[in-house]
Amino acid sequence: MPKADDGELLLLDVPQTERVKTFKRIENPIWTNNKAKLIERYLYYFAWVTHHGTYIDGFAGPQRIENQDMWSARLVLANRPRLLRHFFLFDIDAIKVALLNQLKLDQPPLTKKEKRSIEVYQGDFNSNIREVLKAHPIKGKEATFCLLDQRTFECDWSTVEFIAQHKPAGHNKIEIFYFLANSWIHRAASKKNKPAMRRWFGNDGWEAFLALKSVARTVAFTERFTKELGYKFAYSFPIYGHDSNGGVRTMYSMIHASDHPKAPVLMHRAYQRAETVKEDKDQLELISRQAEKMKPCSDGAS
Repeated sequence: MPKADDGELLLLDVPQTERVKTFKRIENPIWTNNKAKLIERYLYYFAWVTHHGTYIDGFAGPQRIENQDMWSARLVLANRPRLLRHFFLFDIDAIKVALLNQLKLDQPPLTKKEKRSIEVYQGDFNSNIREVLKAHPIKGKEATFCLLDQRTFECDWSTVEFIAQHKPAGHNKIEIFYFLANSWIHRAASKKNKPAMRRWFGNDGWEAFLALKSVARTVAFTERFTKELGYKFAYSFPIYGHDSNGGVRTMYSMIHASDHPKAPVLMHRAYQRAETVKEDKDQLELISRQAEKMKPCSDGAS
């Protein structure tokens, strides 16, 4: 079982607040090269439960151009049945935008029953998302998943706030899956990088935040989604790798924030089963019913 950098044995990097409930110990940890499979599997469950939905990917180009088999946008688009209807794919890199446009062109024709649109945008996601959602506002009842798989500090906290506040009051917020760096965050932060760090963290507290130990940092940042942004549920899922000495460590965490009670249960299942064969229709119906019974409570931790 992987351990944190300070030797603490982890269940999940989950904050123990009044808004969350812990799950079972992780038996099948996700490694860095399989993160895209986790995203793919969760969206498979997400679309089955919602039977519609919008997918927003703020940093959508392949993480590694030479390894497009582990490209989240490609894997999510390949999920069947094709229930997600709208895709908004962003990247600042011209080469990756070209790959996104080719990915769009390579999609098989839709059937008469399928409805799907794919839009690709080049430029800074922090400004582009505001323009796109102004032109294409997300309806209150539209199930929406936003992947913020940034490269350390590229996503401003004000952008996360904007996404969380986009939907009208009384509706579930846009679901967010957020990349939080861990093992290299101190190397990436520097005095010359202060303006970017302030935009990323949202205030001048980033230096005190970085002074925390790795698990405490993850807990503190995850709690921001409930305490500052008002999400009902927020959990972090560790992504493991090997350090220079061959040891196991948490390279980064993916923070999942949602208002839907089934979402944390399904994300936990996706984490446990990301590398297994996908469930069929009958199994998915059973999973959905089980998720309803297992839904985490928002009024007490356990």
